[in-house]
Amino acid sequence: MNTEQARINMIKQQIRTWDVTDHTVLEAFSEVPREEFVDPAYRDLAFADTCLPLAHNEVMLSPKTEGKMLQALDIKPHETVLEIGTGSGYFTALLAKLAKHVYSVEFYSDLSQTAATHLKRHRINNVSLEIGNAARGWNYHASEVDVLVITGSLPFLPEAFKSCVKENGRLMAILGDAPSMEVTLIKKQNQGWVAQGLFETVAPILLYAQQPERFVF
Repeated sequence: MNTEQARINMIKQQIRTWDVTDHTVLEAFSEVPREEFVDPAYRDLAFADTCLPLAHNEVMLSPKTEGKMLQALDIKPHETVLEIGTGSGYFTALLAKLAKHVYSVEFYSDLSQTAATHLKRHRINNVSLEIGNAARGWNYHASEVDVLVITGSLPFLPEAFKSCVKENGRLMAILGDAPSMEVTLIKKQNQGWVAQGLFETVAPILLYAQQPERFVF
C-alpha cells in the first residue's frame, strides 16, 4: 500500500468532503501517520472510512469524525487540552499538533503504554498520559484546561465535567444511547453553558459511565 497516497486520499475524499477545511486540522492529519497507531491486525484498514477496533472493546473513531470534532473545537496554540480516553494515542497526537499541551486519561494501562510508545516514536512531547477512571470527571487539571474532549460516549454529561474547564472554555462529548448519539459542543460563557449539537455518530460507552434513572414498566 502506498501510505502517502492513501493518507492524501483520506484527507481529500473523507475529511474534506465532510466540510473540514481548517488548514491547521488538515495539516495535523498530514503529519501524524495514522497507520502507525492502529492495531497491527487492522493496518490495511488504517485509512478506511470506519472506526477501527482496539483492545478492551475500544475503538479509533473514523477519520472524518475526528476531523469534524477537531475543527469544531477550534484549538489554539496557547491552549491546554484534557482528553478522556487515550485509546491508541492517534487522536491525542492530533490534539497535540494543535495545542500547547494535552493531558490524556486512559482507564487501561496497557493501552496507555502503547500510546506512549507511539507518541515517543513520533517525538510528540507535549502530552502527559495518565491512568484512571475518568468516566464521571477528572478534576486534577481544572485550573489549567481550556478544552475538554471525551472520545467515548456517555448517556448524559455528568455535572462534574463542567468544573474541569476554565471560564470561556469548551467541552465536547458524544451523548446519548445507540443508535442515536450526538457529538455535542458545550461552551462555558458568563458562568453559564451553551450547548450545540453537531452531528450524529456512534461510539462505545465509557467504562463505568454514570447511567440515568430509567423507568421500568
